[in-house]
Amino acid sequence: MTNQRYFCGTGRRKTAIAQVRLVEGQGAIIVNGKPLEEVFPEESLRGTILKPFKVTQALDRFSATIKVLGGGISGQSGAICHGIARALVAADGNLKAVLRKNGLLTRDPRVKERKKYGLKRARKAPQYTKR
Repeated sequence: MTNQRYFCGTGRRKTAIAQVRLVEGQGAIIVNGKPLEEVFPEESLRGTILKPFKVTQALDRFSATIKVLGGGISGQSGAICHGIARALVAADGNLKAVLRKNGLLTRDPRVKERKKYGLKRARKAPQYTKR
């Protein structure tokens, strides 16, 4: 595996960061040294992760090695999806239009809002009493 050419992509979502490395292969996906099914047992999260491959019909063209840290499983799956999309563009520039059309290259900027003083949560205020 030392001589093989690989393509990198960094994906981010909420507080999760994923480093994706694509190599020409049969479609094996390794996340933090474990198979994808072991790390993400939920089918919906695996669907999110594999969406860039399905959209570009490259599911069995590349094998992926992924390092992901931070956030929860939802944020991590979104970060991996973003990283795979970026790595696919690095591998083949012609896929950029398809990935952009499906919204997979845009970084989702939504993050948790901080709690403000005087409030119970970010926006929930204590009940107002007139008298």
